[in-house]
Amino acid sequence: MTDDVMVAIDAGLRKHIAGDRVGARETFLALWQEIGEDGDPLHRCALAHHLADVCDEPAEELEWDLRALAAADSLTDERAQQYHSTLAVRGFYPSLHLNLGEDYRKLGDLDAARRHLASAREKLDALGEDDYAAGIRAALEGLAERLV
Repeated sequence: MTDDVMVAIDAGLRKHIAGDRVGARETFLALWQEIGEDGDPLHRCALAHHLADVCDEPAEELEWDLRALAAADSLTDERAQQYHSTLAVRGFYPSLHLNLGEDYRKLGDLDAARRHLASAREKLDALGEDDYAAGIRAALEGLAERLV
């Protein structure tokens, strides 16, 4: 069964990847109005995660990344696997904490940034040995270097 909201999120993501940051943001914000704060946790997690990436202000980016983390905390593997059979919620956390660490670094809260870096590293065992995992690991090392 097709998940229309995830299809719409993917369409917004494709706009962002193609360089249409404003169009992606508009798409994502319109979707957020549809699903709302109490919507499906998978939708909220994915949407907030991508919305953070099209924010210009670090404080707003942080707000969306915190929403993504909160949604992940209420998401079950069962729900995630309804969308894709290989998904496990624990695999979301390294990226979510990486993004929060970067947000806090940008805002000058280096203690919070270090806490999220540590949380991301603690959860790396949830990732496999693929290109995605390698990208997350490299990004974590980059964040660690910026926090020295």
